[in-house]
Amino acid sequence: MWRNKPNTGRRGLTALVALMLSLALVAAGCGNKQKDGGEASAGDEVIVTYKDGGQVTRAEFDKFIDVNLFFYKEYAQFKDDPAFQQDMMNQYLTFKVLASRADDKAKAEAEEKTTEQMDQLKSILDLQEGGFAGQLETAGLTEQDLKDFIGRTVQAFSAAEANVTDEQIQKAYDEQLANDPHAFVTATVSHILIGTSDPATGQETRSKEEALKRANEVKGKLEAGGDFAALAKDYSDDPGSRDEGGKYENVDITNWVPEFRDAAATLPLNTISDPVETAYGYHVMKVESRRTKTLDEVKPQLKAEAAEWSMYEFHNNELPSLIETNKLPKPQQTPPSEQTAPAADGETPPASTPPADGAPAEGSQ
Repeated sequence: MWRNKPNTGRRGLTALVALMLSLALVAAGCGNKQKDGGEASAGDEVIVTYKDGGQVTRAEFDKFIDVNLFFYKEYAQFKDDPAFQQDMMNQYLTFKVLASRADDKAKAEAEEKTTEQMDQLKSILDLQEGGFAGQLETAGLTEQDLKDFIGRTVQAFSAAEANVTDEQIQKAYDEQLANDPHAFVTATVSHILIGTSDPATGQETRSKEEALKRANEVKGKLEAGGDFAALAKDYSDDPGSRDEGGKYENVDITNWVPEFRDAAATLPLNTISDPVETAYGYHVMKVESRRTKTLDEVKPQLKAEAAEWSMYEFHNNELPSLIETNKLPKPQQTPPSEQTAPAADGETPPASTPPADGAPAEGSQ
């Protein structure tokens, strides 16, 4: 509800880390079986080698791509693109190498988490058309393929987390609070939205002037003693909270769009606000409680963020120096006249990624 767009920086690697709590890129085909007569099959071709005797075969990389396509069907259009294949190889190597560095404790934690993720995945896919087994059959995959995929990623992530120190976590906590005093605030907020557009179609439903007038009408009724929950059911255009009396309870306010977030962070408790304007319309709000999470409460979050960042740094800085040979096709250089102009901040514009929980992003409904 009224969330910011998710951070899509580091989107390729991050999307994989986020897939099942902490993603897993794994090589499922590791048999290297020989054809009759002793000749190696095409799948046995070594396409990448890296330091300390590491290698990737065509079969295991193809399996990795196939499992990615199972989770991210939109990748199919890029499957044969050299740039995409190189990017996928780097992601695959990141998780393969880091997983190999896991100690016994990290391996044990990863095995437990992998089992949990597989159980969740099965329960989700069994509710969809074809069910878990049917979808695997259609994709030409086995349950073990998915388990390997998830297991390798979780193991790599567990290994990265094991290297995060308490000092790093404390520093991250202090820095985030210094940059934003409300970084770890949770609040219970009731609100009534008078929207200006239809959440499903985006079509304008009322002008801003009409919405503001209606919002002030609601505010007047609340200040006159009207029941917030009843008025929310009658007036609110927020489908996520309307039937709950307009209430969001103990929510991290950092995910909300700036105007709503700032109001949740600063409004006096248990008072009816003036209408707060966002891209969605006008909100009449009441903040019922507000607190800042302690370091111990956010430690798992900060530890995971630090681990993800260390994996990203490995991907960008250490991995290139480990690769010795790479037989995958190289992307063609784009002539300067055909290159896409960079974003204003000098970074390549990230692809749009939906929020993990399906909540609307800032600027969309």
